[in-house]
Amino acid sequence: MIALLQRVSSASVVVDGATIGAIDAGLMVLVCAERNDTEKEADALLTKLLGYRVFADEAGKMNRSVTDVEGGLLLVPQFTLAADTKSGTRPSFTPAAAPADGLRLFHYFVEQARLKHKVVHTGQFGADMKVALTNDGPVTFWLQTNAR
Repeated sequence: MIALLQRVSSASVVVDGATIGAIDAGLMVLVCAERNDTEKEADALLTKLLGYRVFADEAGKMNRSVTDVEGGLLLVPQFTLAADTKSGTRPSFTPAAAPADGLRLFHYFVEQARLKHKVVHTGQFGADMKVALTNDGPVTFWLQTNAR
């Protein structure tokens, strides 16, 4: 699985003109399931995400996690993160999980996040989403289980 996380001062997702998810300070995370991923990869990614130290401590060092600062999580499904862009000028999405598997793993990831973290909002799988964010830093990291 893949997560592209961005430390934000705010972020939101709009579908059909309605805001379906929004957070203040925290992490906006694009989440992608790859072919052959299972709940094991989802659990590993979530554990890393919740513990990843991207927030500053008193000394200004990135030593605090979203859990430590009790920040919000905005989880947004994003299958294009799995794109193979090695050749040509059009991406191939064969590395991405099949839609049914991607949906199942995204829902599982969200359920587990809600069990472990206080503020969790989401985008909508398969929807045409408008994502807005104010990247704080900017700070952006790529996390991946079983890197290709």
